[in-house]
Amino acid sequence: MKQNKEQNNMKVVGITGGVGSGKSAVLNYIEAHFDARVIKADDVGHLLMMPGQVCYEPVIRLFGEWIVKEDGSLDRETISKIVFEKKEILEKLNAIIHPAVKKYILREIERSKKEETEFFFIEAALLIEEKYDEICDELWYIYCEKEVRMERLRHNRGYSDKKIEQMLKNQLSDEEFESKCDFQLYNSEDVAHTYLQIERKMRTYYESM
Repeated sequence: MKQNKEQNNMKVVGITGGVGSGKSAVLNYIEAHFDARVIKADDVGHLLMMPGQVCYEPVIRLFGEWIVKEDGSLDRETISKIVFEKKEILEKLNAIIHPAVKKYILREIERSKKEETEFFFIEAALLIEEKYDEICDELWYIYCEKEVRMERLRHNRGYSDKKIEQMLKNQLSDEEFESKCDFQLYNSEDVAHTYLQIERKMRTYYESM
């Protein structure tokens, strides 16, 4: 179902949730089954840290030339280890990356409107903290029980329990996510249950168009 270009009423939806909650699986389904542009803030951040991009030089100034690998790219693995241990450095890095990411996403939203895309989905771990509600029509919270998330992170990413617990501690609580988001998708069970919830929610969007 295509919209009239003059209506320009593309729906912008933000998706967030704790680490291991299954946000990527939700986005993959949406991208495959609907006229939706999907963009991940993390991927944009990586793009903007590449040589010649807007965040490349500022990140080098923050960490030093030693963070540059032989091929000219930034050593993101080392950067991740540093900011995981040093909150003050993480805050400085975020101050470089996040405004640039939001600016990039805003440009892509406008481009997608001109292309008459029906939906634009933004996934960001810090969706709430970075005030993406200001540019989204709705926010989705992907909820998954802690034990399921931990098992996913152990199995899929090889994380230790200590690392997982530290990551969970640094994120918003379920209550904070719920209070800030308009829709909660329960993603602790099988994928069929998840897909059914997505279909039902997307149907409400189409009905309101």
